[in-house]
This record gives sequence, structure tokens and C-alpha cells, in this order.
Amino acid sequence: MKAAVYYENGGPEVLRYEDVPDPACPPDGVVVDVEVISVEGGDTLHRARTPLPAKPHIVGYQCAGTVREVGARVKDRRVGEKVVALVASGSHAERVAASAGTTWGVPDGADLLSIACVPVAFGTAHEALFALARVQSGERVLVHAGGGGVGLAAIQLAKAAGAEVLTTASTDEKLARLREYGASHGINYKTSSLVESVTKAIGPNAVHVVIDSVGGKTLQESVELLAYQGRIVNLGLAGRDMTPFQPLPMWRRNATLIGMSLMTSLQHEHARTYGVIAECIRRVASGELRVIVDRKFPLAEAAAAHAYIEGRGAFGRVVMLPRG
Repeated sequence: MKAAVYYENGGPEVLRYEDVPDPACPPDGVVVDVEVISVEGGDTLHRARTPLPAKPHIVGYQCAGTVREVGARVKDRRVGEKVVALVASGSHAERVAASAGTTWGVPDGADLLSIACVPVAFGTAHEALFALARVQSGERVLVHAGGGGVGLAAIQLAKAAGAEVLTTASTDEKLARLREYGASHGINYKTSSLVESVTKAIGPNAVHVVIDSVGGKTLQESVELLAYQGRIVNLGLAGRDMTPFQPLPMWRRNATLIGMSLMTSLQHEHARTYGVIAECIRRVASGELRVIVDRKFPLAEAAAAHAYIEGRGAFGRVVMLPRG
């Protein structure tokens, strides 16, 4: 099969399109013929920094397609079924092996392109907002990087739960579009001061929850916006800013900083987290929640897809098509 592989960490240019062996089917898993690959922000961070378990390495957390083979111990999957799969790595390929416990059936009639983008973005956003931050109706939620996959999911979920949503993005055009999905206030982080803009919009110390996928300076400045007992959930380092976090400003607010990973939730609370993702898939399939696909790339152009994401120009998801 063909796959996007790399032999060393680095920028998008390390990705190569090569022939590799087909994956073996695990006894408790399935092999999927991949039709859509959702490129996650974590994929680019993994490619850039995470040590390789083997060479060549196939990166990628999420994809959707048709079950090709079913392991001997699997009872709830069948050959020919459409699924979306969440894996530790390997989605940037024509076929992927996945645990049956991290595959979800695609509802009849649902758009495979949209469903392929659901588990990581919507699962992460839902977990951050409700399981960890425990957002309540009427609270104010600040979602950083609103134009990304997790950001768009968090805006929609928070709005549907009755929260007042603020968001940040790199252009005024993106901010205008984000109002369509539930954001009441937008801050252009390239042209405006975060603290001054949020304070002007809703007053000082008025944010109850921050969903942060950026880290670094953005994470630190977010503390200054928090209400008493405000909560920040950090779930990424998209800004690639490794500035150490200083906790002292949290003390004046009795505030909470929570780190999260969707994979950690699945590991420790599999049944609950699996159900959350299944419900998000149902809501997307019904049209209650929306997935926005910004651009499609063939798998052969994986380097270009990664570079496009890292250029911060995308609004919504970037997908790759192995046979497109």
C-alpha cells in the first residue's frame, strides 16, 4: 500500500510518499480501507517532535473508510461496514489497523467526509467543556483558535449548552465567519491585545472557562481574564511556544488549570468517552452540529497538507484522500 512516511522529525518536507507493507489485523481490531484522512493538529506536532518508534513511521490519528478485515475476537464490526477510526498512529495511509474499541459506525446516509473529522475535534472539545471544565448555561467561554477543528467544535457545543462564547482567530474574516457558528465576540490575536479586547467586550475578570489549544504566551495571558474560580483547559501547543507557565496569577482567583488528552480519557473512561464521541457523530450526521472542510489534498501531497495547516490559513478541517 501507499503511505506518507518519514524517517526523522522535522518540518512537512520530511514526509515522503512510499510503498509500505499492509498492516496486520489485530485479534481485537479491524483493518480499514481508508477513504478520508482528517489531518489533526496533533499529527503535525507528532511529526515535528515525537520520537519515532520505528523507521519509516506513518503518522496520523484519524480516518474513515470501509472495514476490510475483522479480528477473531471482534463481534460488533463486519466486513464492508463504514467506520471512522481513531488510532495512535498510522492514518496517513491507504489502509490502517485499529482497535475495534476506537472505531465508530458511520450512520446510514451520513457524509463520510464530515464524519471522518468528528472524533478528535468534537470528542476533545466536548471532554474539555463538560467533563473537565463543567461549563454551565450562562457562563462565558473563551475558545482560542476558533477557526481550527477543535475551536469550531467547542464554539458550537458551548453555544448549544447556553454559554456566551468568545473566540480568537488570526483574521477579521475568520472572526466574522465564526459568528455564524455561535461566537458572540471575536478577538484578532494578530492585531489586538487579548486582555484589552476581552475586557472591553465583557468586562474585567469575567471569563469562566478558557479552552486553549495554543499554549505559551496565550495560555499565560488567559489567566488575567478569569473570573473567581475560573477554569482553563489546555489541550495543545499549536503556537509551538514552550514558554514555562507561571502559576502565581492563578492564586488571586482560586483558578484551575487542567491538562487534557482525548486518548487519556478513552484509556481511563472508555465507555463514557466512547459514548460521548458516538453522540457527537449522531449530532453531526443529523445536521445539529457542523463540520467545515476547508481543503482536500491527495495523500501523495501530505507534505503540502501539513504545511497548509501550519501556515494558519485553514478555516475548519483539512483532509486527505488516499485515492483522490
